[in-house]
Amino acid sequence: MTEKQTPTFKLNDGTEIPSIGFGTFQIPSDGSTYKAVSQALAFGYRHIDTAAAYFNEAEVGRAVKDSGIPRDQIWVTSKLWIQDFGYEPAKKAIDVSLEKLGLDYLDLYLIHQPYGDVEGAWQAMEEAKRAGKIRSIGVSNMTPKIWNQFVPKFSTLPSVNQVEFNPYFQQKELRQILDAANVKLEAWAPLGQGNQALLNDPVITKLVSKYQKNAGQIILRFENQEGIIVFPKSVHESRIKSNLEIFDFELTATELAEVRQLDKGKGQHDPDAPGVGESLLAAFDIHAND
Repeated sequence: MTEKQTPTFKLNDGTEIPSIGFGTFQIPSDGSTYKAVSQALAFGYRHIDTAAAYFNEAEVGRAVKDSGIPRDQIWVTSKLWIQDFGYEPAKKAIDVSLEKLGLDYLDLYLIHQPYGDVEGAWQAMEEAKRAGKIRSIGVSNMTPKIWNQFVPKFSTLPSVNQVEFNPYFQQKELRQILDAANVKLEAWAPLGQGNQALLNDPVITKLVSKYQKNAGQIILRFENQEGIIVFPKSVHESRIKSNLEIFDFELTATELAEVRQLDKGKGQHDPDAPGVGESLLAAFDIHAND
C-alpha cells in the first residue's frame, strides 16, 4: 500500500490525519521500536504514535529519519506527561520531545493524562502551535466528566481525544460530545489489547469467514468506517502488515449495526476512578535520568 492510498480524516483545524497509524506503547527502546517503526513505514504506514512516557521517542525519530520518506508525508504524534503539566514545564517538555525525536515540528501533541495543571499545559501547547512547533493539539483519556471539567476553559478546542475504544467499549456518550464539537476520537487499544473474547466473538468470526480477513482486520475496518482514528500496535512483522490491509473491503450497514450491538459500555481503564492521576504519576518517572 502506498502513502496515497492511506485514507485521511480532516481535523477541526483543517489538517489531514492518516486514519490508521502505528502505535508504539510498551515497545522497548532497545532497538525494538526502531525496527517496528521502520517496518511499519516500509509497509505504508504514514502515522506513528509515541509519547514521552513511552521512553522510545528517540528510536521513533531515528526510524522516521532513516526511512527516506519526506517528513511532510509522515504524521508523528507525541504526548505530554503529567510531570510536565503547567505552563513553563510544558514549554520545556515540548522542546525536549522535539529534540529526542530529531524533528522540527510535531504533527499532533496530546495532553497524555488529564490530571493536575491541565490548563497551564494546554496554554503552552496552544503557544507552541502558533509558533509552528506543533500542527495540531489534542487531549487523551478524557471522559465526558473530565472533558466538561477542562475543555470549556480552553481558548481553542482540541482536535482529537485519544481514548480506549473497541467494539466492546464504544464510548457512546463521549462520542456525542465530540461529534457536536467536530473533535475526532482516536482509539488506543483498538483491538481490546488482544481480548480473546472480542477476537472470537461470533459476530466477528462470522465476518472473518465472509470477508476472508482476520479478526483484527474486521475490527479495525469497523472502527475506520465509524470515523475512528486507529493505531494498532504489534512487533510482529506479519501483523504490522495485515493491520494496514483493511481498505479492500467494506462492511455493510447491517454488519456495522451488528458490531455496534457488541458494546458493553465499559472499558478496562476508568480515568474517573479516584487516585488514577497519582498512581500514574508514581508509575512513570520520565525525569529519572535527568
